[in-house]
Amino acid sequence: MRNLFEDFAYRYLNYDNQFLRTFLHLFTKPEEVIGSYINGTRKKYVNVISYFAIAITLSGFQIYFQNKFYPELVDMSSFARSGDEKAMEGYMNFMQEFQSIVFMLIVPFYALLSKLTFYNIKKYNFTEHLVLNMYTAAHFSILSSIIIVSCLAIGVQFSTASVVMLVLQVFYTAYVFKRILSLSLKRILWKTILFILLLSCVFFAIIIMGFLSMLLVKGLT
Repeated sequence: MRNLFEDFAYRYLNYDNQFLRTFLHLFTKPEEVIGSYINGTRKKYVNVISYFAIAITLSGFQIYFQNKFYPELVDMSSFARSGDEKAMEGYMNFMQEFQSIVFMLIVPFYALLSKLTFYNIKKYNFTEHLVLNMYTAAHFSILSSIIIVSCLAIGVQFSTASVVMLVLQVFYTAYVFKRILSLSLKRILWKTILFILLLSCVFFAIIIMGFLSMLLVKGLT
C-alpha cells in the first residue's frame, strides 16, 4: 500500500506533474494552458482530450458516491410539482445514466454559442472555440465533482450545492474568456449577458418543440 501511494503521489500530486500543473494553471493563467494547446505546444499541459476524459471519469465517481452513500441528499422530488415526482425521478436517472454522453454533446453546443457571442472577435475559429470550451467545461466539472462530494459529506443538499456551482460556472467561464480574449470587465459582462440570452432562447425553443411534439403525439393517438 505504501508503494502504491508513493507511486500515485509521484504521478499525480507533485507540482511538476502535468495534471496538477494543468489544474492549477487553469485557475491562474488559463490563457497559457488553452493557448499552448491551440498553438501546438502539447507537452507542458495535459491535452484537452485527456483532461476531458479525466473530468468524465471523476463525474462518474461522483455519481456513484452520491447515490451509494448520500441518496437522501440527492433526492430532487421535492422540487417537482405535485404529481410530477416520477417524471423528476426519471429525468434524474436519465441524466445520471447518460451524463457522459450529455456532457460530450453539450460542449460543441457551447462552442457554437460562444462563437456567436464573440462574433466580432475573429481571434479563434469554431474548432478553437471547441478546444476552449472543452478545457473550461472539463476543468469546472473536475472542480464541481470535488466540491459537491465535499458538500454531501458535511450534509449539504445536492440541489443547493448544484445551484451554487452553476453560478460559479458562469463566473469562471466569463473569467476564462476575459483572460484569453483580453477583454475589459465591461465588455465581458455584456458578452456574458448575451451568451445567457442566447442559451435561454435555445432552451425556450427546445421546450416549445417538446411541447408541440407531445401535443402531436397525443393528437395522433
